[in-house]
Amino acid sequence: MDDDWFQKKIAEKRALLAPETDAYRVLTEGERWRGVSVDALAGRFLVSLRNAALPVDLRDALLRSGADCYIKRLDREQKEPPTPLNEPKEELVFPVQENGARFLIDMKSGYSQGLFIDQRDNRARLRDVCRPGMTVLNLFAYTGAFSVCAALSGATTTTLDLAQPCLSRCKENMKLNGIDPERHYFCRGDARHWLGRFAVQNRRFSIIVMDPPTFSRDAKGKHWRAEKDYATLVASAAKCLVPGGTMLCCTNSRRLSEKDFYNFVQQGVPVGARLQTLPMPADFTPENYLKTLWIHT
Repeated sequence: MDDDWFQKKIAEKRALLAPETDAYRVLTEGERWRGVSVDALAGRFLVSLRNAALPVDLRDALLRSGADCYIKRLDREQKEPPTPLNEPKEELVFPVQENGARFLIDMKSGYSQGLFIDQRDNRARLRDVCRPGMTVLNLFAYTGAFSVCAALSGATTTTLDLAQPCLSRCKENMKLNGIDPERHYFCRGDARHWLGRFAVQNRRFSIIVMDPPTFSRDAKGKHWRAEKDYATLVASAAKCLVPGGTMLCCTNSRRLSEKDFYNFVQQGVPVGARLQTLPMPADFTPENYLKTLWIHT
């Protein structure tokens, strides 16, 4: 087998990227091995395994690279931090670049490392459409990457998440990009509760971003599933849009087909709204698990 195949794959994927981007997918699931994917993160590599063992050829290629390499199991109920494949030479918390914006990555975190790189094109588009004077509501914000991109274009952001550590990391990401968090808003709690509250307060947003988990449970034990609750969530969010506002709706649920997701979102948006799909970033081919709809009301 060609010993240089991994470096050739890296060069192939880097050729697809915009300048000032060092976080991308090197190998997608099924591109070479079933259940195996590899991300490049500022010169480090993160291997994700889903019901698969680490292929020997990949292990050898990673070690030959000389970079810090980590292994993460996606098939375990208890999400543990990635395990180093070799002795790390660099910091476990570090920034990556995406179209010039910077975001912190944490290899000590068990759920995710701080940035969903499959959303790169959506963040770029948000950055393009935002203008000073616009207001952006980022629901299920995680570490606030969408908020950072909106703020970089001059919009005022409201970042909402259940977890206070996520909101704190969003503020760190803002500072990393020269943004003053004090000029923006942060809300901790359930998105459904806050949408109802915003509607009552007549608080409206130019753009609302929604990338909810496929499954969640609130503090009262109430379940939320993308397959049955997305349309209701969209309808609640639509009440908080300014006239002519925009929504970005996403899901990475593999149980939902693109057609079903489109139908769910269409049920919740105002009559006459225009729905536009956006494919996944080119470095994720052939995977198409992330469904994206931009809604223009």
